[in-house]
Amino acid sequence: MHHLSTVLHCEKRLDSTVLFEEVEEDPQKREGGKKKFEEQKKGFFRTPKTQTGAMAERVLVVGGGGREHALAWKLAQSPQIQQVLVAPGNAGTASCGKISNSEVSVSNHAILAQFCKDHHVGLVVVGPEVPLAAGMVDDLTAAGVPCFGPSAKAAQLEASKSFSKAFMERHGIPTARYGSFTDAKEACNYIRTADFPALVVKASGLAAGKGVIVAKDQDEACQAVMDIMKDKAFGAAGDTVVVEELLEGEEVSCLCFSDGSSVSPMPPAQDHKRLRDGDLGPNTGGMGAYCPTPQVSQEMLQQIRETVLQKTVDRMKEEGTPYVGVLYAGLMLTKDGPKTLEFNCRFGDPECQVLLPLLKSDLYEVILNTMNGKLASDAPVWHQDSSAVTVVMASPGYPGSYKKGVEITGLSQAQDTGLQVFHAGTALKEGGGVVSSGGRVLTVTAVSSSLEAALRLANRGVAAIGFPGAVYRRDIGHRAIAHLNQHRGLTYKDSGVDIAAGNKLVEMIKPLAKATSRTGCDADLGGFAGLFDLKAAGFVDPILVSGTDGVGTKLKIAQACGQHGGLGQDLVAMCVNDVLAQGAEPLFFLDYFSCGSLDVAVAASVVGGIAKACEAAGCALLGGETAEMPGVYAVGEYDLAGFCVGAVERGALLPRLGDIAEGDLLIGVASSGVHSNGFSLVRKVLEKAHLSYSSPAPFGNTGQTLGDVLLTPTKIYSRLLLPILRGGAVKAYAHVTGGGLLENIPRVLPQGLAVDLDASRWSIPPVFSWLHKEGALSEEEMARTFNCGLGAVLVVAPLDAQRVLRQLQAHEEAWIVGSLAHKLPGGEAVLVRNLSNSLLNAGSVARGEKGVEQENNGDTSTPRKRTRVAVLISGTGTNLQALIEQAKHPSSAAEIVVVISNRPGVQGLKRASLAGIQTRVVDHKLYGSRSEFDSTIDRVLEEFRVELVCLAGFMRILTGTFVKKWNGKLLNIHPSLLPSFKGVNAQKQALQARVRITGCTVHFVAEEVDAGAIIVQEAVPVLSGDTEESLCDRIREAEHRAFPAALELVAGGAVELGEDGHIAWKSQS
Repeated sequence: MHHLSTVLHCEKRLDSTVLFEEVEEDPQKREGGKKKFEEQKKGFFRTPKTQTGAMAERVLVVGGGGREHALAWKLAQSPQIQQVLVAPGNAGTASCGKISNSEVSVSNHAILAQFCKDHHVGLVVVGPEVPLAAGMVDDLTAAGVPCFGPSAKAAQLEASKSFSKAFMERHGIPTARYGSFTDAKEACNYIRTADFPALVVKASGLAAGKGVIVAKDQDEACQAVMDIMKDKAFGAAGDTVVVEELLEGEEVSCLCFSDGSSVSPMPPAQDHKRLRDGDLGPNTGGMGAYCPTPQVSQEMLQQIRETVLQKTVDRMKEEGTPYVGVLYAGLMLTKDGPKTLEFNCRFGDPECQVLLPLLKSDLYEVILNTMNGKLASDAPVWHQDSSAVTVVMASPGYPGSYKKGVEITGLSQAQDTGLQVFHAGTALKEGGGVVSSGGRVLTVTAVSSSLEAALRLANRGVAAIGFPGAVYRRDIGHRAIAHLNQHRGLTYKDSGVDIAAGNKLVEMIKPLAKATSRTGCDADLGGFAGLFDLKAAGFVDPILVSGTDGVGTKLKIAQACGQHGGLGQDLVAMCVNDVLAQGAEPLFFLDYFSCGSLDVAVAASVVGGIAKACEAAGCALLGGETAEMPGVYAVGEYDLAGFCVGAVERGALLPRLGDIAEGDLLIGVASSGVHSNGFSLVRKVLEKAHLSYSSPAPFGNTGQTLGDVLLTPTKIYSRLLLPILRGGAVKAYAHVTGGGLLENIPRVLPQGLAVDLDASRWSIPPVFSWLHKEGALSEEEMARTFNCGLGAVLVVAPLDAQRVLRQLQAHEEAWIVGSLAHKLPGGEAVLVRNLSNSLLNAGSVARGEKGVEQENNGDTSTPRKRTRVAVLISGTGTNLQALIEQAKHPSSAAEIVVVISNRPGVQGLKRASLAGIQTRVVDHKLYGSRSEFDSTIDRVLEEFRVELVCLAGFMRILTGTFVKKWNGKLLNIHPSLLPSFKGVNAQKQALQARVRITGCTVHFVAEEVDAGAIIVQEAVPVLSGDTEESLCDRIREAEHRAFPAALELVAGGAVELGEDGHIAWKSQS
């Protein structure tokens, strides 16, 4: 039997997840499977299949509300789950990675059981109470389908209030005094004669969470009895009513997992039943919840565990009805201690939506442990330092009659802010979009370090969603916030300033700053000021040059996408590129990071990016300021500013205005895209186009989102340009920053000269073409706002132009883009010809794509397609850097489109990010088998349309299936002259063999280790005093030459792997 093999991607989950693995059924295993199936029927024993390398599980969630969306969302995060089906589901569960809806009937248990068998569903998780009370668990269990939840008899704790109250009374579980009645007159008489306020009237049966009336007096309580019993307000659920004592105190929800013997409590939560803020308005199914509740101390939670939760499970077991599933106790915290108001036999809605985001453990494993009686030895783990808030958005008119089919917009924008939007009453609209289909429509959930912060984030998410007339509360958690404010003294942290977090950040970034030390200073943070010794840096007669800048509203996009690391390069580039305009070498950098509430991880990501960029720019990160200013910035927002100081010898100062003359040529150096200017306009264009940052980019590489492309870091030009500027041929350099082409180039020119640019002579990135078209932006608006593909412009004499251009093109794309002309009185300072046509044909160049070589050859055709390359790494990526440098060369036949690492956070990923290359992490630890891991790698390669793969320090052995698929397209480098010294420790083997020459080999990868056809080899002599370390260093230098050379041979088509497994050289015409 064969199973479909495919891979799906679900946003804000794992980068990529294998959903199905094709397996061949083994007849011997079939008999073992039958035996295990019989075991499952008896005791629900199930081993997570991925642990044995076999296929992962398919799970069915029964229900269609926000609770079920949350259950499916959490289950889908398990690496042991291949697919989550939801029946009937909603728009949110219709199609999201592993999650999809099923149309199977859930009311006919026989049909459902057969469906589960036919579709290999290994577990059913029941969300709502009605199927539980109807015996779904019993029926599926009898049919051999594992099902999570209590039996129908155990579910009576919720299904029958009279049963529940009698059970609590029988076993001394603390609860309110009560009476149970089938006659309305007797109930009313009880209300009027009880010696306590008997004002709570409940329909005994299931009433969708709405069958409880809390009356303000006896008359209203009696009217509630009549409404329930005579007028059948809740149907048959009201044939019996329970009248209870009105308890005073805080109401909380305490849930636990129960395996029939042991309980494992969840963090306490609090629901908000009333419709409007301040607990006003009619009762509802729940308008929001938060977790945990500070009103419930650890001591009180232990008391609740012992006297309510564990006691209930123990007594149910004694009475012959073991309780397995989720047990929910609704409690009132009275002055006499916690008292039980009711039991539910499942997750609450909306409590589920705040509990599961705080569950650190794999929910699938928790369910298996619960069903297998293992809670006592393997209890779930919860996030301890976080709070969750969920806000329900309901239809106008709810809980009464309401309109359906109202269109809902802005869902992706809310998700972009890092929130989770769980759907409840939603449906997919024909032709696309989401519409309302119920009373409670959405639950917007936020998790943060404090309850107040989580509430602010959730309310911001609600505000981002377009749902006309939506009803929602803005004060979820107000009782907890009041409790916290009342019970603690104020500290500086209470005002919003966390000194400990600031100190932690400094300790985290100290080593990063230290790594930027250079001649002239020791970048060691912690003092009052930083020092720089100009004389030690080699300056004789220096002039200091300073520059300051920020990154503008590009910040907003980074914050919305949760991608902060690239902003550091943007900040450094904007300042460093500015001081270059004076010919100055950047010496040191200082940063300013300000926020409302310090998120150490975010700040460390930003400052870490600054440190790496300083290292790339050749300047020291000498100091900085982190300012936490509560009330100035909204939660999650921050601002950045940078300051760079450089120096230039007096005689080398730029621009040399006296030397600049009419007829001088302009050389443009390529930008990486929008860089860091014009983002307010970019965001406006996206708003007009109704696109979010998570939308697929209509430009750029396949698989990139708009956020990915727009956050491409600004290029740093210092290392590229400083040697050229010091050569003396460049008369002026302009950084194309805010003000675009029209305003920046004139800043370095004498008054009487004008700029004549020809946009057909350089390559314009497609992002500018899209902005021009989608925003209906004029040529002038484009040229005045954006760099349009030129990050820097150099002014040179015609005689020097070719030499300077060749120097630039050795490392970066560059073109002769125009010249200087006499400026007529009243004339334009900058003329940009052919801009409109060039924007329409962005990405290609009519002339000048190859610069000097192309003009000399007279070839003006479109440049040949470059081979799309992926590099697989595991660590520092030193060979990766050599490959990146090679691919930057304009004449290179290779384009590195993605770097994939099997380990997160390694240096190689940072190298790729700094070079503006997309990265992916496919952590091998998350996969149960090598084939699953390799399938995921393969899927990422397909996503980026990769044609050639380089292994650069990739420390995983690839499966034969993978190697066969990529035969002739997979390169590796080995530190010996193969076939000598294969395998590990090649340098050590060479020294032990006392050979005089070793080296490195680039070869095609074959199934046998280090046995593929050889492409390039470079010899390295073994010196008499060599150690393993010194030999490694010299071989590594050779690798940095050999690997790029081999890459060019294969990417350019000069070398290929023949059918006989040997190298085939393509003849050059």
